[in-house]
Amino acid sequence: MTGSGAAEGILAGKVAVVTGGSRGIGRAVAEGMARAGAAVVIASRKADACEAAASEIARSTGREALPVAFHAGRWDDSDRLVDAVYSHFGRCDVLVNNAGMSPLYPDLTSVTEDLYDKTHAVNAKGPFRLATLLGARMYAGEGGSIINVSTAGSLRPGAHDLPYAMAKAGLNALALGLAGAYSPKVRANVVMPGAFNTDITKAWAPGTVDQAAEMNPLGRIGEPGDMVGICVLLASDAAGYINGAQILVDGGAFRTL
Repeated sequence: MTGSGAAEGILAGKVAVVTGGSRGIGRAVAEGMARAGAAVVIASRKADACEAAASEIARSTGREALPVAFHAGRWDDSDRLVDAVYSHFGRCDVLVNNAGMSPLYPDLTSVTEDLYDKTHAVNAKGPFRLATLLGARMYAGEGGSIINVSTAGSLRPGAHDLPYAMAKAGLNALALGLAGAYSPKVRANVVMPGAFNTDITKAWAPGTVDQAAEMNPLGRIGEPGDMVGICVLLASDAAGYINGAQILVDGGAFRTL
């Protein structure tokens, strides 16, 4: 059973922006925040996917869900997204920097400059721009919460996903920097999922997912709903003294760190 529940009303009156919000972890978190009372912005690369997710979330939760096409790797898209959010809602209380990509490659010397640059643009550069823009707006307003979705692999990277892990390590550093940059009105934290049942793990070699599940103390890999509770908590006033934290959500797989 996954921890997909969220305390009803804990985010009432808040506006939450979730990047990569049309599928996977982002989709689950966006719906969880809506169920907790927030209006949500579904920001993802494909407009039709954003619109479909927003429509489903609005219908199932009764909360407003705004779809905005957004490419995390394009600097100017962050400016456009922020303008869209403030034009529509006049505020933003929560940012979930969730959009990411982890392209496959046969070995380290096969990593091209294009692959490396795209990986860092989506996982680090774009989140930096969006978080600084929204963080400044939150600070000028009533404050807020920034949640960066990183990876447990950023603490123990391997050869198979090194550019991705390096970029996500930058996302960890971003949260630590932001935890002081816009204090005391804006908090910033990192959540670090382990192996999760998303598009990334679907591309793994046959048997790898089963092996990861067998090695995990809980006997399975994560499901997108497992990320909802911690993100809703960090977005809420209940986490008002949690700032600059790095939280593993991995079933205990990396417990020796």
